[in-house]
Amino acid sequence: MSATTQLRQKLQRVGEAGRAVKRLVDTGFVDLTDLKSTVEVAKHSRIYGPQATMAIQGGRRYANLPAIVDERGTLSYKQVDDQSWALAHGLQRLGVSEGAVVGVLCRDHRGLVLAMAACGKLGARMVLMNTGFAKPQFAEVCEREKVTVVLHDSEFLGLLDALPAELPRVLTWVDDGAELPARAQTLDDILATNSTEPLPPPSKSGGSVILTSGTTGLPKGAPRDSVKPLATAQIIDRIPFPRTGTMAIMSPIFHSTGWATYTVGAALGNQIVTTRRFKAEDTLALIADYRADMLVAVPTMLHRIVELGADVIGKYDTSSLKVILVAGSALSPDLSERVQDLFGDVLYNMYGSTECAIASVATPQELRAAPGTAGRAPVTCEVVLYDEHDQRVTGSNRRGRIFVRNGAPFSGYTDGRHKQIIDGYMSSGDVGHFTDDGLLFVDGRDDDMIVSGGENVFPQEVENLLESRDDIAEVAVVGVDDDEFGKRLRAFVVPEPGAELDGAEIKQFVKDNLARHKVPRDVIFVDDLPRNATGKLLRRVLVDMKVDR
Repeated sequence: MSATTQLRQKLQRVGEAGRAVKRLVDTGFVDLTDLKSTVEVAKHSRIYGPQATMAIQGGRRYANLPAIVDERGTLSYKQVDDQSWALAHGLQRLGVSEGAVVGVLCRDHRGLVLAMAACGKLGARMVLMNTGFAKPQFAEVCEREKVTVVLHDSEFLGLLDALPAELPRVLTWVDDGAELPARAQTLDDILATNSTEPLPPPSKSGGSVILTSGTTGLPKGAPRDSVKPLATAQIIDRIPFPRTGTMAIMSPIFHSTGWATYTVGAALGNQIVTTRRFKAEDTLALIADYRADMLVAVPTMLHRIVELGADVIGKYDTSSLKVILVAGSALSPDLSERVQDLFGDVLYNMYGSTECAIASVATPQELRAAPGTAGRAPVTCEVVLYDEHDQRVTGSNRRGRIFVRNGAPFSGYTDGRHKQIIDGYMSSGDVGHFTDDGLLFVDGRDDDMIVSGGENVFPQEVENLLESRDDIAEVAVVGVDDDEFGKRLRAFVVPEPGAELDGAEIKQFVKDNLARHKVPRDVIFVDDLPRNATGKLLRRVLVDMKVDR
């Protein structure tokens, strides 16, 4: 990079920082009339990390407001602060000290919230485990991350068999009728027998590790050792979060989207409504019962909600919704339109990754103009494209690999590997293009590209086309080995209930709308598609699936 380019970038980032501060002030994150509290929050964030800081500040600023709602009821912000101190005392007695690594294997409920805050208060390093783990994956991740204590729900007791028997563990949620091991220690036991008095602060934040989705193998650990204050501006810049309102978070909080939106929501004093297992109609009931201002979900969840139909959806008053925030996987143009037709122009599409954090956000107006778009980069972020030779791709409607620069840097995986970085921009692993209006479209994963007969095909284009049909609920297109073409396209189609589909007609439909080399050679009808706990499609499962043709 030339000296002139470096200087220009430095000046650009100074300007961005100024705009970010203004957004923090405008949205109420920074109160210029109470700079003492602002400085205190910044100080606590460096020592405790974001989750514990939100518990401490929430206990002072929003003491009597509802903080977290789950199947057991509601905890106030003061209760979250007090109970997380009690849990911190209990964990300390189990040997958890500053720098220790705590594995947290929880669904969305109060136990997860208390665990995150307690780890921060001790300066312990928290590893948020995937609830969809098989036993070998769980054991391997615990060993790689050097986990010394596990906090987990009772439904995952079987996974703990893979760990040394002497490894301390605490049950964060106990299902009715669950058979517990002898001398099992529960969260309720610890809360009942430990002080709520604050402990001496750690010397520094222990940090968090969020695992990647693991769609291509063992999930990698993406550490978040620190979060810069201005990074918060990225998520609130283009998304109007409520303040002391209600957010229904259906996305798993153990993953990036849920983690980030919970943190911001708690900082603004919102009531966070959660559920351990997503059910489409139950989600509508929660929105209606709690008059939720905001719903956070993944596209698969929204798909299941709109599939309920207008009659079922109409039974619930969802008029309180001002924001539906979707992230985690691709939003198809068809789903984008259907959601806004049913709920109004309230849909926001957030694009990013565990490693890159936030890259871009599409507003409802942008989604109406260009359904399925990933929108534009928020303040302090920038999205650019590079070709396969690491050269910048400029102009509109030219495909390239997506690279991101923002204020929430990724310091490398916990196994020592790193994402590719060019001139300060980090690879997202996706490919995309910009429209003439500067809107970003994500065309698919770089490693999802199928080379068939010498032609490059990104399956998302074919999937979006087929999902636009009224008789198809879901579809996934993968590349499978072929002696003649190297790879051939195979489409797995989930029909709408009652629909009678014909494979030959589906192939002709694609042929009528797309280039010949994008037509699937095989069409396989299935009842559902394999997805992980965050709703991402497991393409490898489909590639390896034995089918009758």
